[in-house]
Formats: sequence, structure tokens, C-alpha cells
Amino acid sequence: MTTDWKDLESQYYMFVVRRQPVVIARGEGTRVWDVDDKEYLDFTSGWAVNNVGHANPQVAEAIERQARTLLQTSNQFYTVPQIQLAQILVENSCLDKIFICNSGAEANEGAIKLARKWGKANRDGAVEIITAFNSFHGRTMMNVAATGQPHYQEIFEPIPTGFTHVDFNDIEALKSATTDETCAIMLEPVQGEGGVNIPSVGYLEQVREWCDENGLLLIFDEVQTGLGRLGTLFGYQSFGVEPDIMTLAKGLGGGVPIGAFMAKDHAMAFVPGDHGSTFGGNALTCAAAHASTKYIIDNDVSGNAAVMGEYLGAALNRLKAKHDAISEVRGMGLLWAVLFDSDISPAVVGACNEAGILLNPLRPNAVRLMPPLTVTREEIDEAMERLEAGLVAATRG
Repeated sequence: MTTDWKDLESQYYMFVVRRQPVVIARGEGTRVWDVDDKEYLDFTSGWAVNNVGHANPQVAEAIERQARTLLQTSNQFYTVPQIQLAQILVENSCLDKIFICNSGAEANEGAIKLARKWGKANRDGAVEIITAFNSFHGRTMMNVAATGQPHYQEIFEPIPTGFTHVDFNDIEALKSATTDETCAIMLEPVQGEGGVNIPSVGYLEQVREWCDENGLLLIFDEVQTGLGRLGTLFGYQSFGVEPDIMTLAKGLGGGVPIGAFMAKDHAMAFVPGDHGSTFGGNALTCAAAHASTKYIIDNDVSGNAAVMGEYLGAALNRLKAKHDAISEVRGMGLLWAVLFDSDISPAVVGACNEAGILLNPLRPNAVRLMPPLTVTREEIDEAMERLEAGLVAATRG
């Protein structure tokens, strides 16, 4: 008897996400197969998580080896995988210290706590943080407050205070919002969930200058843009602007749940007891994250993302030239959005499922493409054929 997994899920799982009707059973590289053994090109990669591809052998070997050795000790003790992960991230970034946690939301919570404590000590008690409209920083209540999208906030009011939102790419609005109560500015180098919004040339440099002039911390939320997604190991490197605090997650673990926030020494305000985590930095996830990060660095996966990103962008723009339904294509590295002239995103995603390519419905009129960073030209060519087939089917239907 064949199990109806979708029906079983509806009986037991909270209905908090509108799933695509695909039950994924296994994956390899850029491809996944469902329980009926239908093959798909995965251009969602676990919401920009599987940067080194599905079932990466080096990550799998690290997980197996660590699972047979040591899983969890808590942060009362030192463990080798945690220290190895800290070392590779610090030595390959502009930051000096790290705390390892369990998710991007936890990483952003930690960064906010660190900035507030720093502001109390260095800005006469200032604790407010400026973020951008259309940002997305996570699902905890503090991060819902930080996120500049009112529809995430209204249903949970009252929400925590201490955040001011301004338009992304508007340096004058940011300057006007800065007060004596401001301690930091928190931005995504490229807004992912907000629409794959690319900063204007010079904008992030202006933000950095403003922070330096006014003694503010600059926090980059690199949960989605870090670990090669934009064509550099960290997104800030694509713009030549260094943050004081940076958050990571998603692609950090190569598929396992892990997050981290990093800080320069001058922003390091925590002392023992200020922050902690039972599972954060456990041996298993750190071993996987170290293997994934080492694979990205040793194999210049970021460089492949840059080259393949240009190739994908050109291919998407060729599709735009052929199909009036596509109104705009934007992105960088291997993070792209395709916008339509009407709200056909659900129909396109459904038709693309049939054609064998998985996409992320970003907005009613937009889809997001974020394949593994190991994707090849041949896979992109094949993906564009399937995307076009899905688009034609959706617009004709």
C-alpha cells in the first residue's frame, strides 16, 4: 500500500506554510527525487541552504564520523569541531570573534542583544536599531519587530520596541532616522525574502561612512547572502564594505541547522553569562559546517557562484526578451528573482513542478531562484528549458 504522505501530514502538522505538492525523498547535487521517483532540478536548495549541493560527500562523511564520536556536550566544555569552525570563519572574514547558535533567527537575536549592550556602554544607553523596509530577519518576536514588513507584525501586536524602519537604498532617510537613541544599523547586503533587492551603487559605502561618523555599529544580516551565495565567500566582500557584526546561517551547515553571529573586537560587549545556548555549537553541526565551509573555500565554490550567476542572469534575461509575461529580472551571484506582469507566480510554480524544476514563490507576481552553488552550465540550460515550459503552460492556462 502506498502511503499518502500529504494526507498524513495534514492530520498531524500545524498548517503554517503552503507547501508545494512534492514529497522529496532524496537528493544529489542540484537534483532531487520525490517518493514516486520523479526527478527535479532544485532551484530552491532548501531556501538557500544547500550551497554545496544535496548529499555532499564531504559533509556526509563529516556527519557520519562525528555522529559516531560525539554529538553534544553543551558549552560547559571545549569541543574540537566548534573551535575548528570558529577558526575557519574568523580567519577567512574581517570579524574577530564568533558565537555559534542554531538558526538565523537566533543569530540575529544574538546580534541585536550584542548591539544593545554595546550601545548602553558606548552610546549613553542608546539601544535603538535602524532596519530597512522589505527586510526579513527571522520569525522570533524580536526579529519580527526588526523585520520591515508590517504584515508580519500586525497579527502579533504588541511587538517588541526599539526598531525604526526606513526605505532601503535611501541614505537620506537613514540619516534622518538616526537619533541619540540609535546604537546600530542592521541591513541585509541584498534583501532576499523582500524581493532580491540589490543596493544602489555606493549605498552600503555611505551607510558605513555614516556609522563611522556617528559612532554606530553596522550589522549585516548575511543569513542568506553568506557562504558564497553572491559570488564571494561573504556578501560584504561583494560591496567592499565591512560590518562590525555579521550573522550567518542557512548555507553555513551544508544542510544541518546551525547559525552564528560574529563581531569585531571593538563591538564585543558580552561577558560570561550574557549569552548562551544548550545546543548552539554542538559537535555534530559544527563538524558538518566546518566540512561545508572548507569545501566552499577549497573548491572556490564562491567563484563558481559568480560565474554561474552571470550565466543564469543572462539566460533569464533572454527568457524575458521572449516572454512579455516577465516584467523584470534582478539578482546577483546565484540569488535571482523573476517578476511577472500579473499575479501568476502560483501558476508558474505549479507548472514548473510538472516540468521538473522547483522554484520559490516569492510574491504573487515573483519567483526566486537560488540553486546550489555547485550548479553547472548544463544544469542551468536544462533548468531554463523547464522554466520556459512551465511559464508557457501557466500563461496559456
